[in-house]
Amino acid sequence: MKRRNKLSHLLMSHNRLKNVCAAAVLLCGFQQAVHAQYEPMFTQYMFNESFINPAYVGSHESLAASALYRDQWTGMDGAPKTQTLSIHGPVSRKRLGLGLSVMNESIGVSKQLAIYGNFAWRMIMPTSTLSFGLQGGFVNDEERFTQVHTIMQGDNQFASDVKKLFLPNAGFGVYFYKEKFYAGLSIPRLLENKVDPLNPDQPSRTFGNLKRWHYYLATGVVKELNEGLKVKPSIMIKLVQNAPVELDANLNFLIHDFLWIGAAYRTADAVAGLIGVQLSKQLRFGYSYDYTLTGLQEFNTGSHEFTLSYDFLPDKNHPVSPRYF
Repeated sequence: MKRRNKLSHLLMSHNRLKNVCAAAVLLCGFQQAVHAQYEPMFTQYMFNESFINPAYVGSHESLAASALYRDQWTGMDGAPKTQTLSIHGPVSRKRLGLGLSVMNESIGVSKQLAIYGNFAWRMIMPTSTLSFGLQGGFVNDEERFTQVHTIMQGDNQFASDVKKLFLPNAGFGVYFYKEKFYAGLSIPRLLENKVDPLNPDQPSRTFGNLKRWHYYLATGVVKELNEGLKVKPSIMIKLVQNAPVELDANLNFLIHDFLWIGAAYRTADAVAGLIGVQLSKQLRFGYSYDYTLTGLQEFNTGSHEFTLSYDFLPDKNHPVSPRYF
């Protein structure tokens, strides 16, 4: 979100959309090349937190798969487009959780592919579970500067692309949950990858310091209002030193364990509407639409996000209820 907010300010400061988009997208890619930050944020995060918190894996108590497609700022050239796929489940008598997460994203000249393996150690109690998780993987980063249309022909700054870089990362998380409540704390980036723009083929890697770490705090609860109606408020707070606190608040209603309807608000970014259909106890489809609150709203028609998740049953007689988170 931090890099996208910077992009918003850049776009607001220029008059011509075409030139602004080129400059903003370029700077976005350049920022990633220098510091290689990778901070995914989704509107429907509360239904699959494996990309935010590795301790989440195994929480569905059976093998679970989820796919997502996000089209950010539709109608704007170079706007972010993200696709994700994750699969996870419990093993070793459900004491452990294992998972794999893959994410592909393009933002202007920047193309990134992230692959992470997730591991969780789970303390199973009579009515709740406490999980500690680790993740490890890499981001394959590429900056295609030669695709930028510059005002000055033959500009040496854009004469060559930054080749694909292998940028490792690791993360940590804690996740506590019951049937209708969850709370988690995670640090999804423990490694800091620095790339010298004058020598981009040789990135340096260091263990991230507390000033650069991003802390995610997330919690949610499900309450039954009457026989056919449940309400699910959830909230996520992202903390970064020397940066404004980011708040993501959601309120969803579940009607007859079939239809999800809700709304969300992200500070200084967007408001969103959410709708989901519990096609079966195992299969769920979700859609959300974000309306931009920043100065970018005159340059795009909003953001669209689609999700599809499926829980595999270990056997036909295994009891299951719709997943709330």
